Amino acid sequence: MTEIAFAGLPILTAPGRVMTPRDASEQLVAAACAWVGSGPARICDVGTGSGAIAIAIARECPEAVVWATDTSRCAVALARANVRRHGLEGRVIVEHGDLLDPVPGELDVIVANLPYLPLELALRRPELAAEPPEAVFAAGDGLGPYRRLLGAAPSGSRLTAVFCFSSTGGCSRLSAPPSRPPSRRARRPRPRGRAPRAGA
Repeated sequence: MTEIAFAGLPILTAPGRVMTPRDASEQLVAAACAWVGSGPARICDVGTGSGAIAIAIARECPEAVVWATDTSRCAVALARANVRRHGLEGRVIVEHGDLLDPVPGELDVIVANLPYLPLELALRRPELAAEPPEAVFAAGDGLGPYRRLLGAAPSGSRLTAVFCFSSTGGCSRLSAPPSRPPSRRARRPRPRGRAPRAGA
């Protein structure tokens, strides 16, 4: 394992087995924290990888409880190690499973950094050759994981925002601005136009 700095925090990484967090992913942290503020919230980091995003959000939002999910058992083990390292076991819960399946109860905010590139581009993106392909590439147009996530977001819940990356490389919020605080009930988020592309 190696160590990097993410959002000013030391994070253990496992190159080649778990995707290494990029600086661009700090936009997800900033967007989620600005949305949640200082109050209590239930947040899920889908496709958590090393756990960097979940840990950074928990450190910035001391009243939040963050669920972190991943389908990779290697990623789950690494994320749990990072959570223990930062002493956040009580507020960051790392679980193995698909999308939101392991998360009980309702959520206020979802952040996601899922596979986003078409599988056919794998040989044309040598800069990503060292990353586990299943963390970057997906079948078809590459956006299937985001469509599945939006489909899994519960309707009639208190969920108010889903954050991911747009095709321009910036952070995108996929739900309409609510007319009430995030802790109140809100409509299911709807994508605006084409599903966004994530940043690595």
